[in-house]
Amino acid sequence: MQIGIRILTCNIRCVVPQDGDDNWPHRKDLCIDIVRSQNADILCFQELTQPQDDDVTEGLSGYGSYGLPDEPLGKNRLNRIFYRKDRFIPIASGGYWLSETPHVAGSRSWDSAYIRLANWIRLQDTASGREFRVINTHLDCDSQAAREAQAQCIVQDAQAYPNEYPQILAGDMNCDTTNAAIEVFKTGAWFDTYGYVHGTEDPGHTAHEFRGPAFKSEIGKMDWIFVRGIIKPLHADIITDSLNGRFPSDHYFVSATLCIGE
Repeated sequence: MQIGIRILTCNIRCVVPQDGDDNWPHRKDLCIDIVRSQNADILCFQELTQPQDDDVTEGLSGYGSYGLPDEPLGKNRLNRIFYRKDRFIPIASGGYWLSETPHVAGSRSWDSAYIRLANWIRLQDTASGREFRVINTHLDCDSQAAREAQAQCIVQDAQAYPNEYPQILAGDMNCDTTNAAIEVFKTGAWFDTYGYVHGTEDPGHTAHEFRGPAFKSEIGKMDWIFVRGIIKPLHADIITDSLNGRFPSDHYFVSATLCIGE
């Protein structure tokens, strides 16, 4: 039995006082309103620090969630996954660090500028019984060696599941389709939902420093939704919504509508 789901990936920009009028307290309502307006079944956030976590959780009633903190004693569940409680049952969940010691909390390798991890959850659709897995991550921003090795960590993890098992990978990869890290995902049987639907993997930049289309960037789409297994992308969009010239984040959000099953 086939099911359709809508997923949204959102790098919402952590709390940075130097952002001034674009700092979180000034845009949190806009951000949450735009996220809610997308009516997504699954939401994958990046850079969700603890104060933002409270605001987003309050603003997204009706969603359950899962996410490991990035550090052993930390509270920042940076790559948290939200799902509709009235539609999905959580079967299992977990996470690992994108390092040479993936089960050591807070570990990092390959000159990664920051601690990076992946959170995952297996969900079951209540109506059909169909099960699938969602992975949410954020690759390193500085080290190319780290990006490629981190992508390989995710590929190896996904390969533990049967080839046909439906899996979704969302996140800020800090690189576009010209980067070797993206090729690592493709070699590992992941394919881009936006590219499948539109015939191009590069619609232009998704990171824009709160400037939207006025921003000039040498890097194209760095926010991705990949799939593998028995999944067919039906729609894919870059969410460019703003209000009076104000944007919900320094990244555009990215969505995909997927058909899972045969």
